[in-house]
Amino acid sequence: MDNPTLKRFFVLHYILPLIIVSLTMLHIIILHDKGSTNPLAVCTKQDFVKFYPYFVIKDILGFLSLVGFLSILTIFFYPNLLGHPDNYIKADPLITPKHIVPE
Repeated sequence: MDNPTLKRFFVLHYILPLIIVSLTMLHIIILHDKGSTNPLAVCTKQDFVKFYPYFVIKDILGFLSLVGFLSILTIFFYPNLLGHPDNYIKADPLITPKHIVPE
């Protein structure tokens, strides 16, 4: 692997997320404009569901419930998951912790 290969991979990893985000935004715009139909594909005017507020509120509530569930799971079952082991060392004013060093 030489310089041209690394440059191509860098360009791919730089542009690919931009393409994915632009396609996602295009999808949301089209869904907002056209609306969502029923799964049987019977096209009548009353079967359309507006994007806002129905899908937006549903997505926000789903996201908040997922974040809430993961927070509750972390707090009650894995409280030390995000902690550091040095927090359990007894405080001693005569001993400096090993991770504190002069510059």
